[in-house]
Amino acid sequence: MSGCVFCGIVAGEVAAFRVADEPDGVAFLDTRPVFAGHVLVVPRVHLVTLGELPADLLPGYFALVRRLAVAVETGLGAGGTFVAMNNKVSQSVPHLHTHVVPRTKGDGLRGFFWPRTRYQDDTEAQTYADRIAAAL
Repeated sequence: MSGCVFCGIVAGEVAAFRVADEPDGVAFLDTRPVFAGHVLVVPRVHLVTLGELPADLLPGYFALVRRLAVAVETGLGAGGTFVAMNNKVSQSVPHLHTHVVPRTKGDGLRGFFWPRTRYQDDTEAQTYADRIAAAL
């Protein structure tokens, strides 16, 4: 898609520190990493949200994400990884992308800075569960 920086990276028109370039997607270093080695994985086709990813592309795309999560941990000697995706809200580039962030114990990252809450009671929790299940 014209004007999309991630499409430009996929096409080789925009420079990036590539980690993987495969039929199922392209992975490259985030230019503003949470921690050094923070990788973004994008599908080759321009899609904005996970909901737009065709079912036939899911296995290959998420297999690549899984492989990157293992490679980031192994290659960097990280204690683990944080794998995340935003859909619309907080999506700085409107192209589907998955973050693979290396983690180490005591690195200071606290739940990716998400405020945590509690349900008022089990009834409220069940109501939310039911609404999501009904939407499936």
